[in-house]
Amino acid sequence: MEIIDLGTVPSSSENYLTFIDQMCDTLELDFASYATVNPVTGVVHGYANYPDSWKMHYMNRNLHRVDPTLHKASLSIAPVDWQRFERDQKFQSVFKAAGDFGITPQGLTVPIRGPYGDRGLLNVTRSCSVEEWDKLKRHIMGNLQTAAVHLHDSVMRTNGLVSALGYSALSTREKEVLQWTAAGKLQQEIGDILSISHRTVEIHLRSAREKLGALTTVQAVGRAIGMGLIHPR
Repeated sequence: MEIIDLGTVPSSSENYLTFIDQMCDTLELDFASYATVNPVTGVVHGYANYPDSWKMHYMNRNLHRVDPTLHKASLSIAPVDWQRFERDQKFQSVFKAAGDFGITPQGLTVPIRGPYGDRGLLNVTRSCSVEEWDKLKRHIMGNLQTAAVHLHDSVMRTNGLVSALGYSALSTREKEVLQWTAAGKLQQEIGDILSISHRTVEIHLRSAREKLGALTTVQAVGRAIGMGLIHPR
């Protein structure tokens, strides 16, 4: 999926909303919202392309205080389909009037966890049959998770949250391994360059992924570059 590189454009709400709009168009979704809480100040950073009327309805009734797509989903490390909340009274209280605003209660929450205990939530919706929804989810899940991490990491960087929380304590060797990985070298090649075994390279990569809160090595490299720990080649 080709998406806006938020690291190459000025930080602004419009650019985040443009990213969300483009993601919805590309992945055939209706609406999406993203939110994270600054672990230092407690300030909420949120962006959504929902209709203004639904936003006002939601905020005026303080529905964020009871919304299980926020509170319960944030406890998960895997994406949460809202079908799980069908019998949840709080979910019903939040979405019982959603149809009046063109919002479907059919959706998905993607939790994002960063390297400093920071967390974000990307919520998306799509009005369609259950069969179509299940098929769409399988098709877009990988791209949706990539977009969620990209958006979260950009918000963290551009709002100064990374510098406020401090860099992850990557060892010199972990940085070297990630740097050579960013240069396109394979584990065996990195081992030869650094005079260590390819298994030791994997150990350093696994440790770096854990410290950076990354699920994959590619994600770890991206986060390390974004945080200035290594440099793109």
